[in-house]
Amino acid sequence: MNSNSTNTGRVIFAIARADFLERVRRYSFLVTLLFAVFLGYAAATGKILIKLGDFRGVYTSAWIGAMMAVVTTTFVSLVGFYIVKNAIERDRQTGVGQILATTPLSKPAYTVGKLFSNFAVLAAIVLVLAVAAVTMQIFAGEDHRFDAWALLSPFLLIALPAMAVTAAFALLFETLPVLRGGVGNVVWFFAWSFGVALPAITKVGWLDPMGLWTVAESMMTAARAVIPGYKEGFSLTMGERTAQLVESLRWQGVEWTTNGLLLRLGWVGAAVVIALVAAVFFDRFDPARSFAASRGTKADQKRATEATVAPGPGAPQRAAGAVHLTPLAGRGSASGFGRISTAELRLALNGLRWWWYAVAAGLLIAQFVTPQLDVIRGPLLGVAWIWPALIWSAMGTREARYGTDQLLFSSAKILPRQLPACWFGGVAVAVFTGAGAAVRLALAGHSSGLLAWAAGALFIPTLALALGVWSGTSKFFEGLYTVLWYVGPMNHTPGLDFTGSASGPRTTFYALIYLALAAALFVAAFLGRKGQLRHN
Repeated sequence: MNSNSTNTGRVIFAIARADFLERVRRYSFLVTLLFAVFLGYAAATGKILIKLGDFRGVYTSAWIGAMMAVVTTTFVSLVGFYIVKNAIERDRQTGVGQILATTPLSKPAYTVGKLFSNFAVLAAIVLVLAVAAVTMQIFAGEDHRFDAWALLSPFLLIALPAMAVTAAFALLFETLPVLRGGVGNVVWFFAWSFGVALPAITKVGWLDPMGLWTVAESMMTAARAVIPGYKEGFSLTMGERTAQLVESLRWQGVEWTTNGLLLRLGWVGAAVVIALVAAVFFDRFDPARSFAASRGTKADQKRATEATVAPGPGAPQRAAGAVHLTPLAGRGSASGFGRISTAELRLALNGLRWWWYAVAAGLLIAQFVTPQLDVIRGPLLGVAWIWPALIWSAMGTREARYGTDQLLFSSAKILPRQLPACWFGGVAVAVFTGAGAAVRLALAGHSSGLLAWAAGALFIPTLALALGVWSGTSKFFEGLYTVLWYVGPMNHTPGLDFTGSASGPRTTFYALIYLALAAALFVAAFLGRKGQLRHN
């Protein structure tokens, strides 16, 4: 191995190590580990289980290991993406990236180092779940024979390659201008759903980065041999659902062949390739190539560049006493909230293109003219309320994102004015985009449906505001809301459908719950912002 390869390896290791150590010192990493503990607890107590039709096998070491690995690849691959999708952005915001840009560090070395850092964070979650699997084997008591390889091999061969792919896509999304922000957070959910379902739809094993189809095929083959009448059926379920235990089904794990092992290792190689592709799109922290700069005119970019360059020795200097500040005239507070609310709404809508308004208007018109009320308050309202998701996700985070928090928080009476004004702007967007459904419900005399609509219009922006204030980032809302929207309104899940269209006779009950949640979230946002003001 030549010296250049050795130096590159050291650079990659140094980047990965420094980034990982910086992350583990954050509270978000502790929250991540607590999430892993929760998943382990849910699986151990039967809240999460694998069902083969209406049956399940004995909790052998192989069954427990595979179940926990499938839980990891299913849930952690979704949530973990949002956890690690900030490696490059953090360097950009802290100024570390600008320092790195002045060094001979190559783009491939940087992206591969970040890939390893992302993978290390997700691997820590896998480790926690592996420990939980060992604990579950001890306390389940259904099979006292302990097989370390059968228990841990699914984590090594299924979960870790899936985490590598997730880490790589999080890195790639950060380097693509369109997917770098909130759009990418929403797109990932649908890409993840497609990736999970693709092997089951196509029956092609090599299209299975998550390893779900590999486990399903092996378990279903074993079930056909011992369960009379069983043909097929494999599901990972959550909740209080139970399955009939089949004592004769003592699955001993996937029979790994050479091709199977190479396929799983191939996904690790694919993750490295994705990281190298990300290096092609990586802008190396060049502001001229950033997405924000590309939206301005060349004159704007020139002015921004000139503003960042210190004047030379011969440049004219501004006199110290040449600046005069005009004192603000005191005004009554009666119109203050209105002005701030208008300003917050304009900030929320700033930068939206004409086509955004065209789509929103089209959805609004469709709510007025569609004859079926169930369609209006179901899929139409659901789509209308996913369209402004990126507007809501900025609530509570805009100050931290643009570095205006200290300036804003030093203003007089900012807490009772700005926070409610920001919330009011978010509610106004929800009311406008879903106004057609509200009018149609009112004309039809559907009082419970109208109450559910109002609860949803209040709940969504309040959730965004609370998560934004407490997390300081828009990712948590974008990820959580997209999942909630898909499971609730789009799949008509009672209780999770915040539009109320799937609640049936319990529409009023669930509407009151969402109203109470909105009130609690607003209080949480208020207390969170109050704490921020105290520490600034």
